[in-house]
Amino acid sequence: MRAALFVLVTFAFDSMANLHLAVNLVTYFTGILHFEVSDAANALTNFMGTGYILCILFAILADIYIGRFKTVLVSGAIEFLGLALLLVQAHYKSLRPPACNVFDPTSRCEKLKSGESAFLYIALYLVAAGTGGIKASVPSHGADQFDDKDDREAKHMSSFFNCLLLAICVGGAFSLTLIVWLDDHKGWDAGLGVSSIAMFLAVVIAVAGWPLYRIHVALGTSVIVQIIQVYVAAIRNRNLQLPKNPQELYELPKDKEAALDDDFLPHRDVYRFLDKAAIQTATTAQTPNPWKLCTVTQVENAKILLGMTPIFACTVIMTLCLAQLQTFSVQQGLTMDTNVAGSFDIPPASLPILPVAFLIVLVPFYDQIIVPILRRLTGHPSGITHLQRIGVGLVLSCISMATASIMEVKRKAVARDHNMLDAIPGVQPLPISVFWLSIQYFIFGIADMFTYVGLLEFFYSEAPRGLKTVSTCFLWTSMAIGYYLSTILVKIVNRATKDNTNSGGWLVGNNINRNHLNLFYLLLSLMSLVNFIVYLFVAILYKYRSETPAVVSSVHDKSEAKTEAN
Repeated sequence: MRAALFVLVTFAFDSMANLHLAVNLVTYFTGILHFEVSDAANALTNFMGTGYILCILFAILADIYIGRFKTVLVSGAIEFLGLALLLVQAHYKSLRPPACNVFDPTSRCEKLKSGESAFLYIALYLVAAGTGGIKASVPSHGADQFDDKDDREAKHMSSFFNCLLLAICVGGAFSLTLIVWLDDHKGWDAGLGVSSIAMFLAVVIAVAGWPLYRIHVALGTSVIVQIIQVYVAAIRNRNLQLPKNPQELYELPKDKEAALDDDFLPHRDVYRFLDKAAIQTATTAQTPNPWKLCTVTQVENAKILLGMTPIFACTVIMTLCLAQLQTFSVQQGLTMDTNVAGSFDIPPASLPILPVAFLIVLVPFYDQIIVPILRRLTGHPSGITHLQRIGVGLVLSCISMATASIMEVKRKAVARDHNMLDAIPGVQPLPISVFWLSIQYFIFGIADMFTYVGLLEFFYSEAPRGLKTVSTCFLWTSMAIGYYLSTILVKIVNRATKDNTNSGGWLVGNNINRNHLNLFYLLLSLMSLVNFIVYLFVAILYKYRSETPAVVSSVHDKSEAKTEAN
């Protein structure tokens, strides 16, 4: 566990470096760079989505060429460079438009020039690439420090995934308070300066743990390519007859390769159409072609990923909801009373600190008290199954969006009752506390603990050795699709409601008081409900690849105890 601590601290500093961007970058886009609100929201979700989708590329890089540890170092360096460039643009006025209040309808604010825009997006997407690499490699690199065949280490690995969330929360707590406050009160150059220092420390700490690590060796080949080969071979062999005996399907002889038993997967009688990729013919038997003949192990790898895909698809809607809390909910907060205790104003982007602070307490409580109790009852090393944990989070996500819709109705009612529908955000705050928004953040924060950690552990636990890095990227890819889908959904909703609203669409313009954000939140809640119903069917039909050693051991120990008692 000592080696894993370096990994966790690295992840915490990475979270400290970039989490404030996820919640406060919309404010930078609108207040400093003069984007419209919907354009700022789309720019943020595109940035976040790109960071998550690049996880796949970095996972392939780690598997084929440099391994997970080196990928952590390379990604950290790229993210540090991107943050440094953002710092330069925020500091020098010549690289951004002149100061102007974009929310004042009488102002004529300049937009970004082409050169300034290019500088911004180069810096942003360097940060996105760096975060993508960190997310692809850190969880898998940390899990590599545990042997899942050892009962004790298998339990520690379950704790490690819970601690990953704790690391995000601890780092995020500093990001959401200290760095957001610096962004809003001392300037974005101050906030980005602290971010750059935090990212530099993350790389230093990762290197410091080098002597203790179990280093993953690059495989020299990509499992992704091998899986593509399975589908190509299955299509090319579609007219061949499957043998009645699966033993006749092609597999490398175990004594031909200096390999462990873990390198070979047993045949399973599911998704039989993929088995056609392993049918030998007279031609392929003499000269094997990997695009026409694959091993049973390759086919089983493809089956595992195919089986996990419906679970993966059901989590996309949750990220779609998360994107709104990072964009439109921050804009809601800008219109509200942010005063605390008469002398301190809390930045709206700091509101997620409430669920984060709660999770800092809840995660250790859940891991050290709740999980052991559930473990005794169920025999499962994680207390409850991964799919049950994911389902709880999906339900809470639906409730969070319904709550957000109710809160928006209340906020707009206050604006209407006080004749403040055209009030300027940040200058004329509505007489309603910003802490009303904390309810939706709080519920979604708990949903995070269940779904995202459950997904990470589910993908890693179910995947065979060759798919560990790629499988954990399923979570980040799910989030990427959710962020991109948010951009698309906002545009679709605005186009569909263009002729039915005075504002020209539910989410059009900078005046959120005259928009219909409450209906948008309600739409997301209904979509989440339908998504959960679909997930129930998918989860019921899913068959776990195999029982984990800890579960088998627990069941075996109980049976022995009963035998001795008798």
